[in-house]
Amino acid sequence: MLSGFGQSSQADDNLVDENTILVQRTLRSGQSVRYSGNVVILGDVNPGAEVAATGNIIVMGALRGVVHAGANGDETAVVMAFRLNPTQLRIANHITRPPDNETVDMDLPEIARIKDGVVTIEAFQTGGERQGKAI
Repeated sequence: MLSGFGQSSQADDNLVDENTILVQRTLRSGQSVRYSGNVVILGDVNPGAEVAATGNIIVMGALRGVVHAGANGDETAVVMAFRLNPTQLRIANHITRPPDNETVDMDLPEIARIKDGVVTIEAFQTGGERQGKAI
């Protein structure tokens, strides 16, 4: 538990990360964000836009562009979005794209991560068991 605004106890230091950028707009085709750390986007990432980060990428909207989390080789990085439908998704050195002619309409946010050497996408849940699919 954090002990106050801007203060933390020594045990909570792993909860604080000051290496995160907040982008408060939708990224359109041709626009890109590259950051050494985590990226949070309050908006959509449209087709033709690109986001690359050495850490995690969280999109509070639809992700339909190119995304690369863990760009420095971090296989623990994740990509999360309210609508996860990228043209290409990369985590560390793993590259994938959605299957042709497959549409998935999720009611929950989704999270992509590396599990057993494979990019796995699953519904984001705050607790309990998680069901995933490998792509």
